[in-house]
Amino acid sequence: MKKILLLLVITVVAVSCKNETKKTVENNTVKEIKKESFPEELGKVFEKHGGIDTWRNAKVLSFNKGEETITSDLQSRKIVISSPKYSLGFDGKTVWLDEAEEGTFKGNPSFYSNLYFYFYAMPFVLSDDGIIYEKTADLVFEGVNYPGFKISFKADKGSSPDDNYKLYYNPETYQMEWLAYTATFNSKKPSDNFNIIRYNNWNTVNGLVLPKAITWYKKDENSVPTEPARPATEFTLPLISKAKLADSFYEKPVK
Repeated sequence: MKKILLLLVITVVAVSCKNETKKTVENNTVKEIKKESFPEELGKVFEKHGGIDTWRNAKVLSFNKGEETITSDLQSRKIVISSPKYSLGFDGKTVWLDEAEEGTFKGNPSFYSNLYFYFYAMPFVLSDDGIIYEKTADLVFEGVNYPGFKISFKADKGSSPDDNYKLYYNPETYQMEWLAYTATFNSKKPSDNFNIIRYNNWNTVNGLVLPKAITWYKKDENSVPTEPARPATEFTLPLISKAKLADSFYEKPVK
């Protein structure tokens, strides 16, 4: 029901902005072309998943994880996570939490607010500004070599600039296959301990290829993935829209 209401809101916003959009196009005939700074191979990964232009033209991303509906403004990265027992979000300035009963939400709202957005919006979030790319050693799994790039962040980017990611892709198709990552939100210190996720179940949503499920894997002493660590995390009811939602959508509910 919440997803239906979201669709209706987006449709209304799109219609109301139609005339204004036309004027903008007419009055701005020169379009600035953004010079990309990511490696050519990574550009091919983005292209395999629908293309960086398709991603940057999208305004709203929404999907479900279990009972949670996660909705994000892709430009401002404002976000709302709604569930029957709690909701939380980032309104552009602060992270907020609203619980049906105090103590219902278990965890750190600031850490959790964009956690699954990042995992779901792969590989495109790795095209954000302020990212440093470098080639990394191949990941080898079941006799297949997966080339990869290590992604780190400039010191002034995000709440955990010491986080690192490693994206690995299929050498023939350029589809993303694996993601290794460190989590430094709590420690605030760099780490060499990489968790690893397999991406091998995809869904096409308005031209973008996004994950239908992801699976955390165990590693051996050489950090090579061995077997699933737990059942796959599944994502449902995906939505991509070119129309924005009102800023008030991302604010804490007033009681």
